[in-house]
Amino acid sequence: MPIAKTPTPPYYAVIFTSIRTPVDEGYSDMAAAMLAAARKQPGFLGVENAREEVGVTVSYWDSLASIAAWKKDAEHLIAQKLGREQWYASYKTRICRVERDYEFTAYLA
Repeated sequence: MPIAKTPTPPYYAVIFTSIRTPVDEGYSDMAAAMLAAARKQPGFLGVENAREEVGVTVSYWDSLASIAAWKKDAEHLIAQKLGREQWYASYKTRICRVERDYEFTAYLA
């Protein structure tokens, strides 16, 4: 997954940090479905994720209202419930306003 292309700040980031349980049944399918659903949400700007012992997913949004709407999405509510019941030993969600960003891209010849 590439680095998300985001607009000029300000915008918002939702940082979801998690530790998984050993239960894997259905997780990959739900994660793919949630990514597809999030991409269709008004205000969605992009996403980045990584998983080792601790998983980190950062999604980017144009407003706090867009984030709140995604949290209440019917499919997302089901995924949240299953996550608490089956897939996550623990998680933390942080919502931040991005005030500044900068980037570097190396161009190899």
